[in-house]
Amino acid sequence: MNDKAFSVPASMRILERGWLSSNNVLFVGRDDTALVDSGYLTHVPQTLALVEHELGRRRLDRVLNTHLHSDHCGGNAALQARYGSRVAIPVAEAAKVRAWDEAALSFRATGQQCERFTFDDTLTPGQELVLGDMPWRVLGAPGHDPHSVILFCEREGILISADALWNNGFGVIFPELDGESGFDEARATLELIRTLDARLVIPGHGAAFTDVKAAVARALARVDFLSASPKRNAENAVKVLLKFLLLSRQQIPLAEVWTMFETVPLLVSTAQRYFEWPADKMAEWTVHSLVRAGAAKREGGMLVNREF
Repeated sequence: MNDKAFSVPASMRILERGWLSSNNVLFVGRDDTALVDSGYLTHVPQTLALVEHELGRRRLDRVLNTHLHSDHCGGNAALQARYGSRVAIPVAEAAKVRAWDEAALSFRATGQQCERFTFDDTLTPGQELVLGDMPWRVLGAPGHDPHSVILFCEREGILISADALWNNGFGVIFPELDGESGFDEARATLELIRTLDARLVIPGHGAAFTDVKAAVARALARVDFLSASPKRNAENAVKVLLKFLLLSRQQIPLAEVWTMFETVPLLVSTAQRYFEWPADKMAEWTVHSLVRAGAAKREGGMLVNREF
């Protein structure tokens, strides 16, 4: 059960977002302010409003990204433009951002959007940071994304876990979709989290929670379930990718959904690798799965978003 009876230091603000945008963690220190993750592009006005409400007349000095999926860095450019914020990204992503290689950064592969941004600093596993006048350690967290990092404050027992651990699971293990290793890395990251003795986890999506051991146990069980049949990870991935696009647009013509399964690179490659189905059958299966789960509905030739 999620436990909302927790406290955070006065210099921290947890900005819980919907599932289209990642959660944001805002730090307001004596001499410095920082935001961890910046949400999705279509939510930029909301992100700016939330940050401005919390900061008042203060500027946002820094933005830190746990990883560079579009729902975690989509507000970077707008925050840079508004505040002149310095941006820090995982060190392994530096060359891709410098060249703005949208294919390597996954934006093109997923059919998602991200306004071009620049970076000033990098985040390296083992690095020590000060956020909100507190010491934080950068930890490598491969699995969902091979270059993701998480942030841990041992003094306060607080973990910012990004998409490595949610209260009920974790983000799609994307490397496995390309035939690369991801399950073992996700399992190792969860085992690392289990050693941290965190009292509070702030995930990339969903509410913060305190029953960390139970969440890790559920996540490890899910890794075992997915790795026993990698097609399960692929089935989850195509549903998540389509649901994300639906969250962004709220409704999509069904004819366009069919086209997505012929043109969005990750949908195409996943269908070919794991299903060996033609695009129209893959699209029909995915739409049917979302409708059956109550995550979408068909209406007048449109696929329409439904909130859970």
